[in-house]
Amino acid sequence: MADNPKTHPTSNAEKDPHDWTTGDEPMTGAQASYLKTLSEEAHEDFDPDLSKADASLKIDELQEQTGRGR
Repeated sequence: MADNPKTHPTSNAEKDPHDWTTGDEPMTGAQASYLKTLSEEAHEDFDPDLSKADASLKIDELQEQTGRGR
C-alpha cells in the first residue's frame, strides 16, 4: 500500500531545478527582485535573462555567499 501523501506533504517539495517542467521559462518577478538584491550585496552582476531554474540555483549560491542562507 502506498504512503498517504498527506502524511508527508513536503516529501517532494525539494526538486532539482533542472527537473522543473517550467524551469526553462523566464524567472519570476519575485526571483528577479530577490536575485537583484542578493547580487548587489555580493557585488556581482545581475543577469535579468536567467531562466527560473538558473535563477533558483544562483539564489542558492548567493544566499550562501552573503550569509542569507543560514
